[in-house]
Amino acid sequence: MEKNRTTKRVGEVAAERPSSTGRASTLKKWFFSPGVALREFVMKAGLESFKEILEKDREDLCGPKNRPHPERSAYRHGHDEGRVVLGGRKVVVSKPRVRTISGKEAELPSWKHAKEEDPLEERVVEQMLVGVSSRGYARSLESLGDEAKSVGTSRSSFSRHLVARTAKQVEEFLSRPLGEKDFPVLLVDGTGFDDHVLVTAMGVDVDGYKHVLGVVEGSTESEQVCAALLRDLIGRGLAVERARLFVIDGGKGLRKAIRTVFGGWALIQRCQIHKARNVVEHLPKGKRAWVRAALRRAWSVDTVPAARGKLEHLARQFEEEHAGAAASIREGLDETLTLIALGVGGWLLRSIYSTNSIENVQGTLKRISAKVKRWRGGAMALRWAVTALMEAQRHFRRVRGYRQMPQLVAALEAMVSTSHIGDQANVA
Repeated sequence: MEKNRTTKRVGEVAAERPSSTGRASTLKKWFFSPGVALREFVMKAGLESFKEILEKDREDLCGPKNRPHPERSAYRHGHDEGRVVLGGRKVVVSKPRVRTISGKEAELPSWKHAKEEDPLEERVVEQMLVGVSSRGYARSLESLGDEAKSVGTSRSSFSRHLVARTAKQVEEFLSRPLGEKDFPVLLVDGTGFDDHVLVTAMGVDVDGYKHVLGVVEGSTESEQVCAALLRDLIGRGLAVERARLFVIDGGKGLRKAIRTVFGGWALIQRCQIHKARNVVEHLPKGKRAWVRAALRRAWSVDTVPAARGKLEHLARQFEEEHAGAAASIREGLDETLTLIALGVGGWLLRSIYSTNSIENVQGTLKRISAKVKRWRGGAMALRWAVTALMEAQRHFRRVRGYRQMPQLVAALEAMVSTSHIGDQANVA
């Protein structure tokens, strides 16, 4: 008899334990139910597993159900409806409730982790980056099936989470320290967004890697706006007393800001593409092609005197018939020859003779923001700009000719220490 009682007791204990075979059979039955896709099956099985995890948390706090536990710190208090983040939305699930001995509500660790909204905000930003509008957000998410109820996919929820996430990104992005790296080359350019102008600075470090350093919002590309950007970079650790090459499109406000903030430490290279565009706008269409070719030939020679001579010769040809073109060639002429004076050639010259690199970044900005129909202030423009700049930076490569960067740095330092910088400042 004793043996039989022992056998029965063992059998009872075994029956109380969850059977992995039985659970597998239940899951298999779900999977082969009519009309159930793999996605819905995984979703349902995952939610069931999550409920088991929550119950395990509750058991850790309250002890096993229906068993005395004198050392417990809390007790069960039924269930409540709660929301957790899942697949870019919030899903309504049954939440086990726990109260402490003193009667206060206690939060389950797994529940606290599951309701964090960071994954939801990240998903919203990712959907925005691939072109999903606020109206189409709900349709872009995978179905949860009929059993799971979701919330937080409306247009207003999408916008709210997008604003929250991008506001954090703006704060973090525009406060990053810059003192850890050296940026001998800076490209600065502005682009318009409705009534706003965003001026962006991109640096090239000594190893040839590109970095978006900062962006500022204003109504124009004025000296004050550009100076605010440059001073912000300095405040975050960008060294002032360091020979540096600025590649710009020729805006007068930006040039003045560079001279005011960096003084004699800055050398300026005018974008040759912008300069050629400005020159040919003063000419009839029939003359534009050969003038562009003549400018390219002048900028491709090895010495500054030879290049200056070719450009002066070209300007003299237009003094009588097209005085505007001649004046445009002479305006800032020496600043278009800075790279020649530095002895930069090959692939590195092709990488930094124009502002194309930073304009490509701004192209990403315009692509990502193409679905915006109404700009509500500068803060919104700045949020979208930083988000797009961070996305563009993920795909950055080294500049072509990066192995020549040490020679460029040495040439910059040598030129700053000579009278050439004074000559360039006088021309400006």
